[in-house]
Amino acid sequence: MPITPKIFKAYDIRGLSPEELDEDGAYRIGQAFVKFTGAKTVVVGQDMRQTTPMLFRALADGVMSQGADVVDIGLVTTPMMYFAAGEYDRFEGGIMITASHNPSEYNGVKMCLGDVLPIGGDSGMNDIRDLAMAGPYEPLAERGSSSKLDIRGEYLKRLFTGVDVRKLVGMKVALDTANGMEGVIIDDILARLEGVEAEVLFKELDGTFPNHEANPLKEETLDALKEKIAEMSADLGVAFDGDADRVGLVDEKGQVVRGDIIIALLAPEILKSAPGAAVLYDVRSTMAAVEEIDKAGGRPVMTRVGHGLIKPHMRQEDAVFAGECSGHFYFRDVYGAESSDLVMLLAMRLIAETGKPLSELVAPLMRYHHSGEINSKVADKDAVLAAFDKKYGPLASNISRLDGVRMEFFDPEHPEGDWWFSVRASNTEPLMRLNLEAKDKDKMEQMRDELVELIRS
Repeated sequence: MPITPKIFKAYDIRGLSPEELDEDGAYRIGQAFVKFTGAKTVVVGQDMRQTTPMLFRALADGVMSQGADVVDIGLVTTPMMYFAAGEYDRFEGGIMITASHNPSEYNGVKMCLGDVLPIGGDSGMNDIRDLAMAGPYEPLAERGSSSKLDIRGEYLKRLFTGVDVRKLVGMKVALDTANGMEGVIIDDILARLEGVEAEVLFKELDGTFPNHEANPLKEETLDALKEKIAEMSADLGVAFDGDADRVGLVDEKGQVVRGDIIIALLAPEILKSAPGAAVLYDVRSTMAAVEEIDKAGGRPVMTRVGHGLIKPHMRQEDAVFAGECSGHFYFRDVYGAESSDLVMLLAMRLIAETGKPLSELVAPLMRYHHSGEINSKVADKDAVLAAFDKKYGPLASNISRLDGVRMEFFDPEHPEGDWWFSVRASNTEPLMRLNLEAKDKDKMEQMRDELVELIRS
């Protein structure tokens, strides 16, 4: 099937495979990547999906046809590919063949430059789309070469820098790798955690995802993990998505810890070694995250949603840490890329050092009532934003148009009524996404219903 422009998304390339993304498409993408970046050496990682080997061969062929060398790092997580792209000076670009948390019938491509800055909607994706659509191109006379590299040792060395594993002795941890790529590295990580009791669910790589969808953002995918936590009286539960660039935490009582609460939880720990540094939080995040960053002496900076936007923003602010409600967490120490493994280790360290259960650590951070993300299909996104401006704009204390619109309503005389909302158009679906939060639960529910009615009217 001819390559179709619809598989080129805001943050990556993704489609049904082989129906929408086949060998021809992968070959063209490989060629386009080299033409756009000018890279001479490209590091390529792979996930465990059934069409990945076929796509890898074709994409690597496309890269080499344009004179660039391919370094195959094999089956890895997406964070491991990002690490490799940043760690090895000779790599001028990185590619991961994966469809992340999408169902088994999908596959795709994530791309970055040699400095690990992502290629996305406003940073080269459209150029690569146009180049791929215009191809294929004649192979160059001097073809690139292919080689293999095991990055595991260097990755683990960097991961454990600054983490004293001796403090973790006696901890119990339940993990769910969802038959995804975390299964390739988790045993190596656990082998370094002597004295930690750990049980891993669904560790076998299986691109058909026979047990559940590899998406920790959906609470129904966490049922087995919650059962394992109860069974082994675990201190912590950790769930990974398909390519392990997203992570979810579950406390010892089986309660899910929201992504923005994880920002509030970990930011003060990270700021201890980077006093005064910026920490980025996305427009959907709880005010508790802002307050905890500020209280720890950091500089809270609101950012747009999506790794293609957050990573460049981190560079601009020299941020030490950034997080999203969706479970992506970014660290300056690993080239501004995601590290779900580091989130796990930091959460374990915090529990061990404080001697407090995770539920107790999280409880004071849940001081506001958050709606969670509410999605609505709309015909005219601009009209929805205009309606919000007209009705709520004159009443707002603060308005941000960084990503859609976020309005805050603060009254110094009646702070119990303080609240905010964020409405933004999805970058990947025909949806408007609403988040809101209030100090008072009744106020949150009242405004939630009012805002949803306005969006859907």
